[in-house]
Amino acid sequence: MKILKYISTFCLLAFIAFSCNEDDNLDFVDDISAPTNVSAEVSVTQDNTGLVTIIPLGDGVTKYDLNYGDGSDAESDLTPGSVLEHTYEEGTYELNIVAYALNGLTTEVTQPLEVSFQAPQNLMVTIENDPAISKQVNVTATADFALSYEVDFGTGADPVAGNIDEGVSFNYENAGTYTITVTAFSAAIETTEYAEEFLVTEILQPITGAPAQPARAETDVISVYSNTYTNIANTDFFPNWGQSTTYTEIEVEGNAMIQYGDLTYQGIQIGETVDASTMEFLHIDVWTATEDYALDVYPISISSGEQLVQLNPVAGEWNSYDIPLSDFTDQGLSMADIHQFKFVGIPDGAGTVFIDNLYFYKEPGGVVTAMVEDFENEAPAFTTFGNIPDAEVVVNPDMSGINTSNNVGALTKAVGSEVWAGTFFEIAEPLDFVTYSNLKAKIWTPNPGIPVKLKLENADTSIVYEVDVNTTTSNEWESLTFNFNDAPAADYVRIVFFFDFGNGGDDSVYYFDDIELASNGGDSTPLGFQDFEGEAPAFTTFGNIPDAQVISNPDMSGVNTTANVVELTKTGAAEVWAGTFFEVDTPLNLSSYSSISVKTWSPNSGIVVKLKLENADTSIVHEVDVVNTVSNQWEELVFNMSAAPPADYVRVVMFFDFGNAGDDSTYYFDEFALTN
Repeated sequence: MKILKYISTFCLLAFIAFSCNEDDNLDFVDDISAPTNVSAEVSVTQDNTGLVTIIPLGDGVTKYDLNYGDGSDAESDLTPGSVLEHTYEEGTYELNIVAYALNGLTTEVTQPLEVSFQAPQNLMVTIENDPAISKQVNVTATADFALSYEVDFGTGADPVAGNIDEGVSFNYENAGTYTITVTAFSAAIETTEYAEEFLVTEILQPITGAPAQPARAETDVISVYSNTYTNIANTDFFPNWGQSTTYTEIEVEGNAMIQYGDLTYQGIQIGETVDASTMEFLHIDVWTATEDYALDVYPISISSGEQLVQLNPVAGEWNSYDIPLSDFTDQGLSMADIHQFKFVGIPDGAGTVFIDNLYFYKEPGGVVTAMVEDFENEAPAFTTFGNIPDAEVVVNPDMSGINTSNNVGALTKAVGSEVWAGTFFEIAEPLDFVTYSNLKAKIWTPNPGIPVKLKLENADTSIVYEVDVNTTTSNEWESLTFNFNDAPAADYVRIVFFFDFGNGGDDSVYYFDDIELASNGGDSTPLGFQDFEGEAPAFTTFGNIPDAQVISNPDMSGVNTTANVVELTKTGAAEVWAGTFFEVDTPLNLSSYSSISVKTWSPNSGIVVKLKLENADTSIVHEVDVVNTVSNQWEELVFNMSAAPPADYVRVVMFFDFGNAGDDSTYYFDEFALTN
């Protein structure tokens, strides 16, 4: 055996020393998850020698241990990118791979490996168009005695290799018929081959509905076309303006949407004249299969004519736009008498667009709620755990303040109970976290400042999510809000309460009531605190990356057309925790606002963007992760800070693709605002 190369090394001691100097806090290390997607890429020389090349793979990995499974010495402390060669006798083995995260969490996998000097036999190949990604073909190959295979997708590009029984994929530039050739390899000189003429297809319409829309008060929205809100009656979506565009209304996953085919220009005659002067945004969802396509959107006023905003949707996915109405009014358009819309496709007549959720709206001035359980009717069945008495529904012992209802839930955390003692009950219908993002509950406790943990579980407890909120008063009712905006999608039907979580029982009695779903509310006007248009703040950059700097906006489109933004490059030599911070003059007001919004631009979707707040001496910190959803365009991310401990936060820290080493990607961020 020999190790051919090491891509990088990692020194935790150096990292800790740096962190103490720069941050004095390593809490974020505890939040790192165990490695995922752990496996090994294997290939064998076709010369009857049994020489196998092994490359450990995984996400969020700092080192690997590997056991070859043949009784030879195991390898340890392998850095990501290590390539190993090992000679096997003919036979069947099990590779054992242990992957380590930065904080010591591990993931262990066992991967079968067969070394045979016989040519592969019984080669079975599955070739399929991907059901969700246009012009992507997925191939899986199985064969006796085979260790790996490669696929020539018939375009002249290099073949794509994969382990036997595992899938490989390829994205074609154009639909059409291609000859796909699969070659299976064992340790023998002879290979086995399969070829097929395959039709690659293009997805020309959405296969999922447009994104679900949040709950809004009727006074906060004027809907022209949506499945969520009340639409203006008698609207004509295909008036005869002499256009050659075609019109169809289709339905996907129960959601209706408008299809404008071969769009040149197309109008909408609204059923009544709309006064949108009190609204703040125009929302529209757009889907097109056409690359390099633009859509001009014109609201039309009776008194002031029409003005446009141009959209540049990414092909093959839903694009959601929230266009500030100031983008139109700054051009002289009146929003007080809108009676039509016009859409113009660019290039003319060259694309088909699908439109949904066309409406005006303003940020809510209050909270929209839906009751889940108020204990006034048949009591739910409680399951109590952790060596405490059964929870029960009792007569409200304190009918005052915000809670004068008759019945409430009661839980006693007895002396001798476990620190994790609590109770749960189940509901008939899953919680609606499409429309709502929070759960609210009225709580009564004998002591202030205790942690109340609210945990949600699906039916088989395979998916759970929990939120902690501290009480602020004692011996009176208060309403606590638990934000579940980041909870993974699931049918949550079990609600679990823990009081004074982490501490043993002392016979205290706790009461809870009026559990309800709630939308975000509070101050409806975001408060911007840094837009990088004036004097640039001083940035401190760390983790072996170039200094962050304010530059001209490289993509003045979509939700961000401002002049200046911040550029941060995470180079190939960057640490997984590389980032930058700046400070503000006045502590952030998290009493009036619960969240921070930031506009970000990333070359990749699905990355972790971490926003961290610190007080002046870094003794109090709070961080929130949000996964971005788009690439190569601006999007607004909202970081919920409702669980942040009270502090004068003056330092704002940004991390992109947190937990992964740099790859020379450049990221941009802009427009920090306090919001609700």
